[in-house]
Amino acid sequence: MPTAAQLESLYRVSYQLTYIMLQPIHLICVDRRTGNVYILAGHDEELEFQILPNGEFTDGQS
Repeated sequence: MPTAAQLESLYRVSYQLTYIMLQPIHLICVDRRTGNVYILAGHDEELEFQILPNGEFTDGQS
């Protein structure tokens, strides 16, 4: 189950992706091992994000 901070960040990222960048979102799921919310987006599924339990997000490159 996502935290309240993750849900707030998920809303902001989803809004930016769909309404500002006009990119489709293909997948949103919670990684049970880490507790991170994972987002796969982009026309060619080239955008990946993870939202940490504290609400901060990363592009998964670190």
